[in-house]
Amino acid sequence: MAAWAPTGNKPLRPSDAAGGGPAVPIRSPGHLEQVLRAGHFAVTAETTPPVSADPQSVLDRAGCLKGLADAVNVTDGASAKSHMSTLAACAILARAGIEPVLQMTCRDRNRLALQGDLLGAAALGVPNILALRGDDVSAGDQPDAKQIYDLESAGILETAARMRDAGELPSGRKVAAAPGLFLGAADAPFDPPADWAPNGLLAKIAAGADFVQTQYAFDMDILRRYMARLADHGITERLYILVGIGPLASAKSARWMHENLYGVSIPDALIARLDGAADQAAEGRRICMELMEQIRDIPGVNGVHLMAPHQEQAAAQVIAESGVLSGRG
Repeated sequence: MAAWAPTGNKPLRPSDAAGGGPAVPIRSPGHLEQVLRAGHFAVTAETTPPVSADPQSVLDRAGCLKGLADAVNVTDGASAKSHMSTLAACAILARAGIEPVLQMTCRDRNRLALQGDLLGAAALGVPNILALRGDDVSAGDQPDAKQIYDLESAGILETAARMRDAGELPSGRKVAAAPGLFLGAADAPFDPPADWAPNGLLAKIAAGADFVQTQYAFDMDILRRYMARLADHGITERLYILVGIGPLASAKSARWMHENLYGVSIPDALIARLDGAADQAAEGRRICMELMEQIRDIPGVNGVHLMAPHQEQAAAQVIAESGVLSGRG
């Protein structure tokens, strides 16, 4: 891999790609950033590392996404349960030609360990980071585990941006080779009240976020209103936005998500469609593809993030059958 060097700290703006050429610094050597900067509709997916020391088990889960997803998120201790190291799983995917997004939570590591992992990620060919707070350990199977939270997610972004753009650690120590990283944050679309402002997203942009991946968005009316409010505050001109979506496995799982997942609203009409389907999983994939088409037409949206826990094959099938990748040069 050729050496990569940062070219400054000017904010990355989606409008630059549509304007016919990158007038801003390239953040990383990654494919995901290239796709977004070119103005294409990006598709990312997600996998959970196995509870295994066998590297092949990572590829057995996520290998089906190769050549389909522009990048694949690797979750970091999802549901506060231990799995193979996220960084190790990312390195395995990268070696196999599948671009990873390293999810990095604040829960389990202090700032020293986080800085080491940022350098290690870039050294291992991992170009994308998604900074998250992480699920509370009370949700997991080892609730007595100690939580760290030395930094919040904005602190990870600030640290990574400083290492990348200034070539130094927060202490001021110089980094011999700056990490080329495309920095991501999380978001949860909702129906914004009249007096609401997206201060959380603005803070993440200020901290260094280049892109955001959202929680599931199944209600298109809510999503349109939310995106319009982000546009009113100029966020769609400063941040790449990938909207969360996924194939619903069944009406039962859709109801559970609607009732238990923070920020997730699934319209009754979609649940009724699943209830009435002879093959609910197939109907869930059809619904996902239909919603992807609608999301693609919403101003300010730059892509979708497919989430389907332990259903990587279903996500791959949705990408392949939807035709969402067609039309790329």
